[in-house]
Amino acid sequence: MKIAYQGIPGSYSESCAKSNYPKCETISCKTFDECFEMANDDNNIKAIIPESNKTTGNIGIEYLIFKFRLNIQAEHFYKISHNLLGIKGSNIKQIKHVYSHAQALSQSSIFIKENNLVEQVRADTAGSAKFVADSNDKTKAAIASSLSAKIYNLEIIKKDIQDNKENFTRFLLMGRDVIQPETDGKLYVTSFLFKLKSKPAALYSALQGMAINGVNMIKLQSFPEKNSFSSYFFLCEVEGNLNETKIKNSLEDLNYHCEDMSILGVFEADKLRKK
Repeated sequence: MKIAYQGIPGSYSESCAKSNYPKCETISCKTFDECFEMANDDNNIKAIIPESNKTTGNIGIEYLIFKFRLNIQAEHFYKISHNLLGIKGSNIKQIKHVYSHAQALSQSSIFIKENNLVEQVRADTAGSAKFVADSNDKTKAAIASSLSAKIYNLEIIKKDIQDNKENFTRFLLMGRDVIQPETDGKLYVTSFLFKLKSKPAALYSALQGMAINGVNMIKLQSFPEKNSFSSYFFLCEVEGNLNETKIKNSLEDLNYHCEDMSILGVFEADKLRKK
């Protein structure tokens, strides 16, 4: 399996891919757009995309989900363990500046303040690790993954420095193939997007079918359509499989109220959803 990810080697996206698909070949991409384009153009390539973080919320890639409408084939809640990485032989007392992505810095704010470190925002965590390695300066450190430490020959000065020790990011594995799993007693998630017809109480009317059929909605977010302040898409996820009558009936009812509707995927729920 080939999996495209945003960032350079050592990123959390690559770490998630290798953790869940040990035999995969990973492909580094400069942007999320490039990941989606690569998976859209080649049926043999999947894209692994961070969708949201438990602490800081949405990552902001919904516009690409709307644009490409790739099939979501799996979800993975991957634990983000931030580590302070420095030049080999350095120690915490020597470090003055810490480099990382804005979210990683935000998620490690307590540790940073306790050690009087000066934050330096960079484009990504793995890139920060490479920058510190290239600088060969013991006063500089990066907040990044343990994989980054290995790749860039850095020392892990302090492990798990994130404020929330249960810091998880939800990653989506996406590709062109449409996968429809069988109903087998497992917990599934059906993901879809829709745009409503313009009429009073449209959203209320559209969602009534889910209430009537006893469908559990686990996600509903609205996003403005490109170049519009009055037209919105909704990204929705429900518990269940398209093979289930209640899901099928609910979506048929919803479609009646929509100008546009697209199923994004049916996939097994990550085990952490059950906790």
